[in-house]
Amino acid sequence: MTDFKGRVAFITGGASGLGLSMARAFGARGASVMLADIQADRLAEAEALLKGAGVEVASVGCDVADEASVRAAAQATLDRFGKVHIVANNAGVSVVGRAGKVGLKNWRWVVDINLMGVAHGVEIFLPILRNQGEGGHFLNTASMAGHGAAAGMGPYNATKFAVVGYSESMQQELVEEDIQVSVLCPAFVKTNIAHSELQSPGLRLPPEEARKSKRFQKIKEAVEGGLEADAVGEWVAECMEANRFYIFTHPELRPGLEARYAAIMADYQAIADDGRFG
Repeated sequence: MTDFKGRVAFITGGASGLGLSMARAFGARGASVMLADIQADRLAEAEALLKGAGVEVASVGCDVADEASVRAAAQATLDRFGKVHIVANNAGVSVVGRAGKVGLKNWRWVVDINLMGVAHGVEIFLPILRNQGEGGHFLNTASMAGHGAAAGMGPYNATKFAVVGYSESMQQELVEEDIQVSVLCPAFVKTNIAHSELQSPGLRLPPEEARKSKRFQKIKEAVEGGLEADAVGEWVAECMEANRFYIFTHPELRPGLEARYAAIMADYQAIADDGRFG
């Protein structure tokens, strides 16, 4: 099992939402925490909150889409704490739009943060964990959108499916190295992700106008009706302690997973029945 006491955790998207909630849960179990986020103003506030709760914490500005920025954040973590054992690749964004209308700027933005941000975290931190020889744990934040697609969410679905697949590959590769892997797959949680689209490079309306749109309000309402982030952060820590690979949050969505699997098996059966490749 993963033991947090005396370990050092690096968390991207750590200034708010799930990242901050995971930091609370990890810190309460005795971990030291490096919060990494692109939003410097929120970092200071988050660091102060955790210090007030007795957590040994530091923070560093980090753009997960930028390899150099992640390398600098990794070095800052080592400079401050000497080691790192837990890497939570949590930062993420979302845009909404149907195929052909999303825009390639938005595609690249989502891929660079949601997918390459995870890849940067793994490729940069894994050699550090290996050289330390003290084991470790990677937590990659995907989504239920990585197990079932929804119309109008193409870039988000694509990157979250990719994070699930990448994490599954990592688990197989690292199983004999005492480095655990978990992939977090929540549905709606009360975070700021609905507002992330307002920062997208392909936003077609001024942010204030976009914020008033029916589409934005609908997504915002769904997110605000989601689970409390602190409850999910606690669940994540418990699942990591139990070395669970998949971390789910919404049991009521199980029928959707089962329906998707049944549809896959039905079409797979077609080639079995045909027999030409048997």
